[in-house]
Amino acid sequence: MSTNKSNVTLTGLARRFVDDSLLEEATAKDAFIQASNNKIPLITYLAQNNLADSRGMAFSAAMEFGVSVLDLSVFMPEMMPEKIVDEKLIRKHNALPLFKRGNRLFIAVSDPTNIQALDEIKFNTGLSTDAILVDDARLREAIDKYLESQETTMGNLDDDELDGVETESGDTDDEPGAVSTSDVDDAPIVKYVNKMLLDAIRGGASDVHFEPYEKTYRVRYRTDGILKEMSRPSIKLAPKIAARIKIMAQLDISERRVPQDGRIKMKLSKTKAIDFRVNTLPTLWGEKIVLRILDPSQAKLGIDALGYEEVQKKLFMDALDQPQGMILVTGPTGSGKTVSLYTGLNILNTPERNISTAEDPAEINLEGVNQVNVNNRVGLGFAEALRAFLRQDPDIIMVGEIRDLETANIAIKAAQTGHLVLSTLHTNSAAETLTRMMNMGVPSFNIATSVSLIIAQRLGRRLCNGCKQAGDVPKDVLLEEGFTEAQIETGFTLYHPKGCDKCNMGYKGRVGIYEVVKITEQLASMIMEEASSIKIAKQAQAEGFRNLRQSALEKVMQGVTSLEEANRVTKD
Repeated sequence: MSTNKSNVTLTGLARRFVDDSLLEEATAKDAFIQASNNKIPLITYLAQNNLADSRGMAFSAAMEFGVSVLDLSVFMPEMMPEKIVDEKLIRKHNALPLFKRGNRLFIAVSDPTNIQALDEIKFNTGLSTDAILVDDARLREAIDKYLESQETTMGNLDDDELDGVETESGDTDDEPGAVSTSDVDDAPIVKYVNKMLLDAIRGGASDVHFEPYEKTYRVRYRTDGILKEMSRPSIKLAPKIAARIKIMAQLDISERRVPQDGRIKMKLSKTKAIDFRVNTLPTLWGEKIVLRILDPSQAKLGIDALGYEEVQKKLFMDALDQPQGMILVTGPTGSGKTVSLYTGLNILNTPERNISTAEDPAEINLEGVNQVNVNNRVGLGFAEALRAFLRQDPDIIMVGEIRDLETANIAIKAAQTGHLVLSTLHTNSAAETLTRMMNMGVPSFNIATSVSLIIAQRLGRRLCNGCKQAGDVPKDVLLEEGFTEAQIETGFTLYHPKGCDKCNMGYKGRVGIYEVVKITEQLASMIMEEASSIKIAKQAQAEGFRNLRQSALEKVMQGVTSLEEANRVTKD
């Protein structure tokens, strides 16, 4: 049944909104009729259809009824009472429980005339209810956050995939008194932790952070190199979450005073398993736990998926094809060194070759490769492992990291005596890798005759192909950023991140940015003369080897990444 607009007389809130110039009279009458027909409050109808400013309506309603307006931004979801009001009631009445004092429950509403909401909540909870007036737009946002928080805290985790998930410790040796995961198989906390780990895998995260604070607890994922908050469970769950993860990794749940390291294997199916490297750290308010996701499939992506330019790819493949020599991969933590090394090992992994690796710890399991975890506590360091490898008839040796002179000398000796050696150093560029080895005390002659290739790398975020947008940048800015006149004249399109529902702030996935330098005769001569890293870098560029900055700008010109991202990962 419809109502004629000319027959409507505005009273109450509708009249107040017109008098306060929030609405035209005709619009107010039409909204009044539509809200009545749809059986929803006038304020809700106006806010949903963007017919009036929700903040202005809140203040007008406050003046009309002589009450105060509360700023909902000061309330966090975890501060609100959990599961005290059914979700259907919250959605139906656009009403949110804020806090409870004794037998009184205080409810946030945007429409002070909505007496039905208070009555129904009072009936369902058995508590007296008091209304608190808030901005409708803020209220809807707060309701979404609150309900999402309830779901991810312990709520409806009816995920079919959770039923088929199995977890086990990365260590197969059960310690006496170790707690079995079967002891807590039916606990809701198990489903919550499994869901967090599964969501991290689905979202392409590299790390999961479980972080306790004084009054809050948060879970963050590192995706494409950037940390993002994903969940805020109740702080009361912190000890249970920590205990569950430590049980999965077969760590000592009674020891909370020192860091511990462990490993979890999550079997997603008969053919798919993901490993997690686990580290616990005692902090002021409890144990922070970080899980590094180790996906073996990353090592089998193939060299074409890593982002090498054709010339760089050929240099890498040629070095892998050599019977002896040393390939060094360098860069900061999280720059993808392990994936580059394992991509190379995967190419070399044939039945005719004996491959041994020493790592701290082994991050990716590779069938056909003899992997050793170094353990300095029992006297098995990189140097000791390398000495053992040389008595094991090796063809290829991979050393997780060259940290000291002893390890460097043994690795170089292996590279000079008919073995291909792959390793990493924590330096910023190819030239600095060479001078770092000199500073360790390695004779320059040994460096020049053993090192065949150096790869310095970073990981940059890929622009989302679905939403990236072209933009103009002035020529003088491009020159200042490092583009050449010739590059600018050839013409290229710069793209910027925008953001859509299929990406993460305009980016989706990551791409490697590389400096690949082959040790030529000229560079070998400079090494033996103990030239500085600046001179070596200039000579490498003179011979046509792109540095990291030039490689990043090339990715910008190709539309793979943005100039902002290139600056983030390569600009000094």
